[in-house]
Amino acid sequence: MKKSENILDTAKKTILIEAESVKKLTQYLNKDFENTVSAILNSNGRVIVTGIGKSANIATKIVATFNSTGTPAVFMHAADAIHGDLGNIQKDDVVICISKSGNTPEIKVLVPLIKGSKNKIIAITGNPESYLGKHADYVLNSYVEKEACPNNLAPTSSTTAQLVMGDALAVCLLEQREFTSKDFAKYHPGGTLGKKLYLRVNDLIADNEKPEVDPETNIKDVIYEISEKRLGTTVVTQNNKILGIITDGDIRRMLENHKDIHQLKAKDIMSKDPVKINHDEMAVKAVEIMENKDITQIIVIKDEEYLGIIHFHDLLKEGII
Repeated sequence: MKKSENILDTAKKTILIEAESVKKLTQYLNKDFENTVSAILNSNGRVIVTGIGKSANIATKIVATFNSTGTPAVFMHAADAIHGDLGNIQKDDVVICISKSGNTPEIKVLVPLIKGSKNKIIAITGNPESYLGKHADYVLNSYVEKEACPNNLAPTSSTTAQLVMGDALAVCLLEQREFTSKDFAKYHPGGTLGKKLYLRVNDLIADNEKPEVDPETNIKDVIYEISEKRLGTTVVTQNNKILGIITDGDIRRMLENHKDIHQLKAKDIMSKDPVKINHDEMAVKAVEIMENKDITQIIVIKDEEYLGIIHFHDLLKEGII
């Protein structure tokens, strides 16, 4: 076993080799790339992405990226395709075949079958002169000079180049489709990213209590309202108008500054001009306000009508923070 001090050197060397391989891909971009994007955009079908070995693993990730950014895609393993799964390919589908060498036996069997169905074939290969390269409609050259593996055998730089080429396609397609953050949220409703893009303040207050007192409410009842509603605060209102807010912090300061609290009313300790947020604002906006104002609660309103309280913990529970 080699000395541990070589580990970081090897890691750095690997990253630099792969980074240089990716950088050089820009030299191989040509009209075929533009034609590929156009073929996918103009197709009435899906994108079928196939490969063998490590290229198949890359294909699954490219499919996931396509689907999440508005390009319908399906993964089809090249070996399975020639043993029954070829039926996955429909009339208007565009097929992307991924292969470093472009000469694997499965690809040589698969390509003629696809061409026989008159589906367009896009090759992502490091060898444009290969069988796949010569028989594809368009070739996306993913050539790398060497693998990061010291034996130049294990797919490393080559699979990274394939992945980056797929990402480049996905980003070009989403831009051409004018795919927006709202579209992205539609495809990611369950994750944190999606929540940040679609979750609104109004969605967070539905299950919360609505603490509220009159300006003449005595301090004992104010404390009871804050405690009962369990949001660490209460809003002071009169005739449906928000006058102020009383938080746990205001209660602590009152106890520090007043020896006799029995005569105090809500109006005596409330903070005027409290921070408010409109009910249809995005939840991430509430996070931004809380961070900038260094507060943990915000009053939610609709046309100045008091609707409820959004708390820092609500945002934390939803994974927004």
